[in-house]
Amino acid sequence: MPNMANEKVKMREQDPNVRNKNFDEVTCGYSAEEAMAEAARCLNCKHKPCMDGCPVSVQIPRFISCIAAGEFKKALEIIGETNSLPAVCGRVCPQESQCEQLCVRGKKGEPVAVGRLERFAADNGMDTGEAENAAAGKAASEDVPGGIKVAVIGAGPAGLTCAGDLVKLGYDVTIFEAFHIAGGVLVYGIPEFRLPKAIVRREIDKLAAAGVKLRTNYIVGRTVTVEDLFEEGYKAVFIGSGAGLPKFMNIPGENLNGVFSANEFLTRINLMKAYRDEYDTPVYDVKKVAVVGGGNVAMDAARCAKRIGAEEVYIIYRRSLEEMPARQEEVHHAMEEGIIFKLLTNPVEIKGEDGRVSAITCDRMELGEPDAGGRRRPVVVEGGRFDIGLDCVIMALGTSPNPLISATTGGLEVNKWGCLEVDGNLMTTRAGVFAGGDAVTGAATVILAMGAGKRAADGIDSYIKKGL
Repeated sequence: MPNMANEKVKMREQDPNVRNKNFDEVTCGYSAEEAMAEAARCLNCKHKPCMDGCPVSVQIPRFISCIAAGEFKKALEIIGETNSLPAVCGRVCPQESQCEQLCVRGKKGEPVAVGRLERFAADNGMDTGEAENAAAGKAASEDVPGGIKVAVIGAGPAGLTCAGDLVKLGYDVTIFEAFHIAGGVLVYGIPEFRLPKAIVRREIDKLAAAGVKLRTNYIVGRTVTVEDLFEEGYKAVFIGSGAGLPKFMNIPGENLNGVFSANEFLTRINLMKAYRDEYDTPVYDVKKVAVVGGGNVAMDAARCAKRIGAEEVYIIYRRSLEEMPARQEEVHHAMEEGIIFKLLTNPVEIKGEDGRVSAITCDRMELGEPDAGGRRRPVVVEGGRFDIGLDCVIMALGTSPNPLISATTGGLEVNKWGCLEVDGNLMTTRAGVFAGGDAVTGAATVILAMGAGKRAADGIDSYIKKGL
């Protein structure tokens, strides 16, 4: 019988005043009993509206029904039919604006906790060894047709998903990653307290067990070019290099010591572990920090700054809380952890002393008429300028694709934002070269990048088969 409770089964969390001093995961996950109780809330709707909101087409009611029945291994197998990274998606996918937004239970209460249940299935599979065994067994039973080789550039969400789907189809897939470890934004951008790196490593290990090869420290455009890859016998190339080029405001003082892009700050924290005493690349010693921006990256940077010892951390955002693009859960957690929100506030100058940040000057704003995108435009309030004393400013204003690959590969066209142009099958203007994720859309979500990786894998499969 369905559980008719109108609220989700609560998930245990660390106390805010404890977790804001450590990098352990904030949320603790469901126990088996909690997962089964939450899964019992699913109505198993005939038309499955939740699936319309899933970019990777997970069979949501099917896997939830298995959890309700205690068939955890089968639930993970169902998720794995379309999703190569369930433990990741269960933690960072914005379910509230996708599958859960369409859940029928949400009309008279809270929707079913699809993301939490996906996380449970994935974590349970890892704990029991079922996830790795299933991947290894599947790879052993398949033959690569003619050894057809496909190259994937970038080991982020789009590249990992594309590679995982292609190897299932029988292709000989190699991922070329610029960093020394795989994961892309999953390892350098998202903090440990939201997405433990051990989880990412185990998801990547599953792909390796299924047959995906990985070459790290390969900068395509420098170490090798796309042309080189074709000459080496690869029949198609997928570009999933992400969007790692940070944006700035171009205001006075952005060149002062103590001004970071969120990309640099988070990479130093997440990938280089610069907050640990035993590492040789310590992060800037911060006490009063302003993070400019209102997205998930801004929340991540602010919460990291708090954890490395900052006494005051501000989020500066020029619109109101209602317009803030970050996930509600991340905003809620940030507020609980003591992050100070300066809303309707816009920086105009960063001040310094002896070459270092000393303050940020801001204008107070109010919301005026809607702009072309439908959001009310921020307007300066006369006489509302003020300073905040600081020693660090982090710009979290979005990113754009690095132009290296497009600049070193003939025949690739980009739009005015530097994003690669693709057709409906995600093939670029160069035959045999496909692209997806942030390299095409600009900075977006992990799950949208994964959806693009799946579409590109289908496009590559069709392209190669037409040429056989």
